[in-house]
Amino acid sequence: MQSPNPSSSPRLDDERRQNFIAATMSILAEHGYVGTTLARIAERAEVSPSLLVHYFGDKDSLLGAAFWSLSESLWREILRRFATARDSRARLQAIIDSLLAPEQFRQREGAVWLSFWGQVPYAPTLKRIQHIYQRRMLSNLSYDLRALVPAQEVRPLATAIASLIDGTWLRAALSEWQEANSAAARTQVTAFLDSQIARHALTDLSPVPIPQTRTEMKTCHNWIDGQFVTTNGPRFETRNPATGELLAEVETAGKSEHTAAIASARRGQKVWSRMTGTERGRVLHKAAELLRRDNAELAHLETLDTGKPIAETSTVDILSGADALEYFGSQASSLSGESIDLGPEAFGYTRREPLGITAGIGAWNYPIQIACWKSAPALACGNAMIFKSSEMTPLTAVRLAAIYKEAGLPDGVFNVLHGAGDVGKRLCAEPEIRKISLTGSVPTGIAVMREAANTLKYVTLELGGKSPLIIFDDADINNAVSAALLGNFYSGGEICSNGTRVFVQSGIRERFLSELKRRVEAMRIGDPLAPDTDIGALISASHLEKVLSYVKSAINEGATLLTGGKRLTDGTFSQGAFMQPTVFVNCRDDMKIAREEIFGPVMTVLDFTNEEEVIARANATEFGLAAGVFTSNLARGHRVVAALEAGTCWINQYNITPIELPFGGYKKSGLGRENSRAALEHYTQIKTVYVALGDVESPY
Repeated sequence: MQSPNPSSSPRLDDERRQNFIAATMSILAEHGYVGTTLARIAERAEVSPSLLVHYFGDKDSLLGAAFWSLSESLWREILRRFATARDSRARLQAIIDSLLAPEQFRQREGAVWLSFWGQVPYAPTLKRIQHIYQRRMLSNLSYDLRALVPAQEVRPLATAIASLIDGTWLRAALSEWQEANSAAARTQVTAFLDSQIARHALTDLSPVPIPQTRTEMKTCHNWIDGQFVTTNGPRFETRNPATGELLAEVETAGKSEHTAAIASARRGQKVWSRMTGTERGRVLHKAAELLRRDNAELAHLETLDTGKPIAETSTVDILSGADALEYFGSQASSLSGESIDLGPEAFGYTRREPLGITAGIGAWNYPIQIACWKSAPALACGNAMIFKSSEMTPLTAVRLAAIYKEAGLPDGVFNVLHGAGDVGKRLCAEPEIRKISLTGSVPTGIAVMREAANTLKYVTLELGGKSPLIIFDDADINNAVSAALLGNFYSGGEICSNGTRVFVQSGIRERFLSELKRRVEAMRIGDPLAPDTDIGALISASHLEKVLSYVKSAINEGATLLTGGKRLTDGTFSQGAFMQPTVFVNCRDDMKIAREEIFGPVMTVLDFTNEEEVIARANATEFGLAAGVFTSNLARGHRVVAALEAGTCWINQYNITPIELPFGGYKKSGLGRENSRAALEHYTQIKTVYVALGDVESPY
């Protein structure tokens, strides 16, 4: 699963780095982006250019670090104002007042912002940071607008306010600050906001901004043949893990729904497969556009259902799903076979054809992203897909189905069935389904493969992991700590590829642990819907108890608790599944926490002395999903990665999964690959055609 890359630059905690950043800002203000060179920055900082290269690598990385620092300073100012804001309207005012504060209209600061913004279309590092900045602004605005205007108005109004703020500032900048007037700018944007709130003052607003959570989706139906289908069978509940609140009652798909979904998929797939790749790609591109349009609402719903922070779901979960649809939409028109010259008497060619009806079985940690990762390549290749949502997080898969329909997907090509293991078992046993793609646990993967073998289905399995993150003495400690945090605590640690075995070479152990402890204890645990929350709720109380049992086991086996390890039960935490991010040190490879997948916010730190030793220990596991290596010696990085038994590896990074790269594991971590062109191999079959150009010779 994908976590965000907050910056390609190191974390700016070191005083020397901050001095270099300050020098960079100064040169940018005086000379602009093009005129800012490493030589000028080094001269201002009174160091050699080679020292800047040692810290940042090149000019682009240094300027990326400076842009990130500038953005973060503005974000910190917004958070400071949030601390005294009493309600949603006050929080919106805090955003406006921060972004249009008098200091933002100073010529020197403005020149720096303009230098960066002017290069965003051309510099990938700056573009990533600008996207994060924009998403944060829209997420913050949307979060509080939900309490003041109808749900359908939230996203357009948030976009309008953001545009008005940026446009007001930019006009002042381009007028060489002759029109710079902070008070007037804030008054103008505030008046617009109040006029929009007043326009909807008489509207009967739902306390939850997404209608599907308390009204339309009080009952969550299955989606078959392009519409919601009501059943009279058993139901189950899905609850908000942060509050215990009932979100919806979910209808279980029985045998009749299974039969209807198969018949619908059969009809739809015939229509869909006859369309050209370009036509299919056009539908997927439109669906990606609609996902991005509805990002705020879908992220809100995903946070309610999973307990993950809105800061994650609004910037990763839905948007990475949209990336998958966009990528495979582009690949749809490029599917082709090959032509083979067989001499003057014949030639041959191959056709890459769809399998027919496929099935996807989702996991609860990334519900809509996984639905997109599985359906996008299947649909691009001309297949139909029946998707079984996780019974823990069923709410957004049907929203994806509705978006596909709006984008022009023929009815039946994407159906959604709800339920537990018996629903998935029927899909695995169904003769008409030609391929199963599962994201889940190893035991579930074995059961799926066993059932699928009866009808010789294709199978893709993305299963669990106990992945190593190896940190050598020469690694940048700030970067290594950042990766360890992302690889253990992002999404509450509920990510299959997490680097939960953190191997730290002895030379930097104490410095690494000191910085790790400081930053872990600074993480904010709280309301998943609050934009400044770092750690939300785990998926359920029962899962939390399972994770806590590993904490108890670690202590009993002699590991040292560095920080965390407790459930939070006071005040607002009393009804939710909240747990402190936890780090154990002085661990051994034979401990339970070092061998078994915990799937929670528990990091195991292990010591090592040399390369050969750590490779052997890292590989001593039944899993092989992922691995990471941190070192400033790239030759070593490539050498170690080549020796690791893992399907997805990172050098000086962790848990970044671009849609363009294959994702999957070795050993018991799975079979096949998600994402990239490699996924297309799993959703097509090759037909060979021999074409004779002459007579048939026969001895008979």
